[in-house]
Amino acid sequence: MKQRILFLFTVFSLIACKREPKISSSDWTSISSRTQFKEHDGALELKSGNFTYNFNKSQTPFKKIILLNASMAGYISALGAENLIIGVSSPEYIYSEKILNLLKEGKIQNVGSEQKYDVEKIISMKPDAIFTNHIASFDNTYELLKSNGIQVIFLDEYMEQQPLEKTAYIKLFGEFLGKEKEAEAKYQEVEKNYNELKQLALKAKEKPVVLANEMYGNVWYLPGGNTSVAHYIADANASYILKDNKDEKALTMSFEEVYAKTDGVQYWVNAGSHASKKEMLKMNAFYGKLDVFNKGKVYTIAGKEKQKANDFFESGVVRADLILKDCIKIFHPELLPDYQLTYMKELH
Repeated sequence: MKQRILFLFTVFSLIACKREPKISSSDWTSISSRTQFKEHDGALELKSGNFTYNFNKSQTPFKKIILLNASMAGYISALGAENLIIGVSSPEYIYSEKILNLLKEGKIQNVGSEQKYDVEKIISMKPDAIFTNHIASFDNTYELLKSNGIQVIFLDEYMEQQPLEKTAYIKLFGEFLGKEKEAEAKYQEVEKNYNELKQLALKAKEKPVVLANEMYGNVWYLPGGNTSVAHYIADANASYILKDNKDEKALTMSFEEVYAKTDGVQYWVNAGSHASKKEMLKMNAFYGKLDVFNKGKVYTIAGKEKQKANDFFESGVVRADLILKDCIKIFHPELLPDYQLTYMKELH
């Protein structure tokens, strides 16, 4: 179902943890306050949330990896390392044409879904490592894989709320896959573009007011003021309706609570994955009460979507610069007259 991945995205935002104190050692490369790694004498040490790992020089770089989250495919594709993937779960959520072709050719195997992984198949494939978000309900599966000598690496890139910190995970994948230079070059490129775009946005004469996300059932998951959505809006020199809020998670609100905050809103972004405003109204007639729905501009993140796969959640994890560029094009079109939206799409 098209809405499912968007719902998971908002729920992940909702349950995002508070950040831990930064590690002060100058030897560590810091991806974020949550994730750091250190390379020394060919060995690699990683701290990822509550998990720590030590890999000796005979273990890395990895030559055969399995991905249990489609978003991680974005980092692999950005490094041109698709040929190192031997398995993925839920391939219907993969957007990359190259990975899909490798699946068709049988060079990448389907190892199950987010409901149930094919553990026997995974063990028989003998991967060097499996990359996944940690899901507590799968702990027994993880332990079974580990007991069979398989390295399971938990990364929670989806919890990062600073756009460039999410991009920075490419450095970690560069370390794991022997593509350190390519990873650093890609990160530097995105970082440079992002900072230049932030400066460009400051030239805008107006600062429009913005609403984000949508309702699921009777609940509107409104991004907190310290979420990635809020950071993109602020960096694009627009005013988010919860800009003074400090939460790193989504806030659950009723339609009436959100409606009370929408006075003067000119743009509505991340409005699900709908095909039209008419479709939105069929899902929720309350939307028709919003001035921004009737008189403003409404955008989804369905600009690069194929059935269940959405590239916003794949290449978008690396290309923070293009997401910001989309936001600037939306809020200040005069600043980027020749640019066509990449991930966003206006609804009519």
